[in-house]
Amino acid sequence: MVGGAARATQRLHLALLKNGIDSLMLVQRKTSDISKVIGPISTIKKGLSILRPILDRALLNLYKERSSSLFSPSWLPFSGIVNEINKINPDIVHLHWICSGMLRVEDLRKIKAPIVWSLHDDWAFTGGCHIKFDCLKYRSNCGSCPNLGSNRDMDLSRKIWNRKNRVYNDLHNLTIIGLSNWILDCANNSSLLSGKSSLTLPNMIDTERFKPFEPKYARSLWNLSPNKKLILFGALSATSDRNKGYSLLIKALSTIKSKNVECVVFGSAPPQDPEDIDFNIHYLGNLFDDVSLVTIYSAVDVMVVPSLQENLSNTIMESMACSTPVVCFETGGNSDMVSHKINGYLASPFSSKELANGIDWVLMNKSKHQLRKKAREQVIENYSEADVVKKYITLYQKILTSKRS
Repeated sequence: MVGGAARATQRLHLALLKNGIDSLMLVQRKTSDISKVIGPISTIKKGLSILRPILDRALLNLYKERSSSLFSPSWLPFSGIVNEINKINPDIVHLHWICSGMLRVEDLRKIKAPIVWSLHDDWAFTGGCHIKFDCLKYRSNCGSCPNLGSNRDMDLSRKIWNRKNRVYNDLHNLTIIGLSNWILDCANNSSLLSGKSSLTLPNMIDTERFKPFEPKYARSLWNLSPNKKLILFGALSATSDRNKGYSLLIKALSTIKSKNVECVVFGSAPPQDPEDIDFNIHYLGNLFDDVSLVTIYSAVDVMVVPSLQENLSNTIMESMACSTPVVCFETGGNSDMVSHKINGYLASPFSSKELANGIDWVLMNKSKHQLRKKAREQVIENYSEADVVKKYITLYQKILTSKRS
């Protein structure tokens, strides 16, 4: 289990267990010893779990001009996951990220229990794209897909759209959860999911785990300067994923007015060709545990999230829970969490100059204590585990009551 969706799903699973709900989490690859997480056991099945994502992407080799953005055909049969689900015979099946060969679109028809599906990205309502960027073809029937570099109407994206359309028309027990107001709006305006039962319910975070840590000790742990103003940027594949906006960050850093600064990056090793920036950039590599994340968020003055699209960003939520204000673009679900010049800064998309202005605004802010306080308050009031998990349990109960009546 890797990536933001996996982390968010894991948090919900553990919160449900804490609240007396018998939650089981089925994964294609198990990489932890967390309670009641079920993954492949035999050597053969473990091997297949590595092979299936590769095979599922095989169709993409037909599109030589495709972009590097993630695209999932979801065509691979015989995963065994649906059989496992129906054997468990759960009251509710809560889907999260089901691609990379984990489930075939057509498998959804075979699930006997009511389905709740949290949208962690755009895939459920597109013809295969996980990030649609500014493409609006998901509102009709896809085809001529920009991510595929295709100019044919009946391309892979149209074929996947057709498959989803046939399947979704047969799903009468489906409830869609938008993790942000923005993605729910996208789903409701899509040709595939409009008319489905839907609501907004966010991810959650343990605010007793993610909380401020003394900055001077945090800097000492990471061997960072006690006197510099520190700017943080981090994500999975931070510097290589186009969507994460690293190139926009570098442009912004080259024009900021703040002095005596350094930058810290997690989720990436140092590049072979260092950036032309006149201050130090510290590359920490990948961080996988919460203690590392809490201490690095607490060590810095500002977190920058220059992504082109975010749904409900884990890094924004985690940073703000640790009282570190965030600068990001006013795009996707970012405005659900960041209130402009109250707990952070919403920059106009996708201006590196505006991003630089936001960084300077936070670093030069004379009310830093109030800014940091407001950042944490936003998370406690809207995303704390104790409150959000109750809303999920209420939803499950409502669905089961409706099923019985």
